[in-house]
Amino acid sequence: MTSHKPARALIFDMDGTIVDNMRFHDDAWESWHVSNKLPFDRSTFAARTAGMAGNEIISSYFPEAAVAELDAMSDAKEALYREAYLPHVTATPGFLDLIARAEAAGVPMAVGTAAPPANIEVVLDTLGLRQRFATIVSPSQGFRGKPHPDMFLAAAERMKVDPADCIVFEDAPLGVEAARRAGMRAVALLTMLGPEGFAGYDNLIASARDFTALDGLPALRFS
Repeated sequence: MTSHKPARALIFDMDGTIVDNMRFHDDAWESWHVSNKLPFDRSTFAARTAGMAGNEIISSYFPEAAVAELDAMSDAKEALYREAYLPHVTATPGFLDLIARAEAAGVPMAVGTAAPPANIEVVLDTLGLRQRFATIVSPSQGFRGKPHPDMFLAAAERMKVDPADCIVFEDAPLGVEAARRAGMRAVALLTMLGPEGFAGYDNLIASARDFTALDGLPALRFS
């Protein structure tokens, strides 16, 4: 992939990317595991599961459970997360400046997130961002979670942009893999993992702790 080619569209993961909130998800998942008498390895859990839908994660523990039961357990975990995170919602440094530059250049943007609608509301509506995206794609619309490329491909289709002209911003290896399968370049936000967590992805064009370090990236010189 040509790393310096200017992007014609941007696709953002939400948790750990637009906002640096994964520790709140970890707290909620730890509580959920404890309440269900399941072991929890905080050091590896997020890296293994970030980008998957909650019911996909839970089904690995309860493969015989009905869909409604999986959804109910996922909802209980997400309620714990929302209660804890809502007072702390803040955009990742540099994010608002980047999307302002994209808007000024007429570059469409989308969100592709595994989060359920209530979690999307907590972030995008609290920050007043929903109307700034051309589309928001999530498993609640029938798409598979990451590493499947479904959500990113749907976002590109809705924005009427070729996948190769999109850049995906992700904090998780499963998300970068989803972008690779979609034929898209990716930028890794190191809010959860260090650079070593993304080794081997040939679609990765940059990694940074936040968006402020990406100002000089040639692919984001939209003009």
